[in-house]
Amino acid sequence: MTAPVPGPAAGAGAPTTVEEVVRHRLSAALGGWRGLLDSAAPALAFLVAWLLTSDVLVSVGASAAVLLVALVARVARRETVQHALGGILTTAVAAFIASRTGRAADVFLPGILLNAALAVVFAASMAARWPVVGFVVGAVTEDPTGWRRDRGVVALCQKLTGLLLAGYVLRVAVQLPLYLADRSGDGDWTTALAVSKLVLGWPLLVLGVVLAGAVLLRGHTPLEPQDAPREPAAPPA
Repeated sequence: MTAPVPGPAAGAGAPTTVEEVVRHRLSAALGGWRGLLDSAAPALAFLVAWLLTSDVLVSVGASAAVLLVALVARVARRETVQHALGGILTTAVAAFIASRTGRAADVFLPGILLNAALAVVFAASMAARWPVVGFVVGAVTEDPTGWRRDRGVVALCQKLTGLLLAGYVLRVAVQLPLYLADRSGDGDWTTALAVSKLVLGWPLLVLGVVLAGAVLLRGHTPLEPQDAPREPAAPPA
């Protein structure tokens, strides 16, 4: 398994195919292997702390501490902090909800709701044939909606959006029943929720990257629209 493809090196030519653009953009969005580690470590810290203490505040605190270490490390290296900041915000919201309700399972509610909302957005975009990934292509062209004129590009973006959608749906399908079972008082499902969050976090994301990479490596769709206007032919002498 290879790492996410990095962006073009300094001095390298600009991307010439839609597949290259999407690979570069997905790599930037994920933050490479460091980004994947930043997303996995807090969930692992919560799980270990919960198994050792069964204390929701201690477990959330362990998760937050790992995120802060990641944030400090990125600042020290002058790297982007967007992945760490996003995790801190999610953890803060989860900690607030759990502290108000006193239920450890409520720590996972924001993540479940976020995945459900993203699933709805991605599904709606595919139904309307305006797949979300298409806007990744449009963001680097002079015509943000030009990709819509090429059926091949639309089909590619539909496939990639579908891959991301499948991940969101799977997380909700697994975690929501566990959360509802805990809410119903049918045992403590916090450990199961923590394990599912860890397993369906970076491993599922890596699988999605591998599958997306396989789709992208097969295609060579020109970046310029096929129906771009051509220069008028010179009049006969």
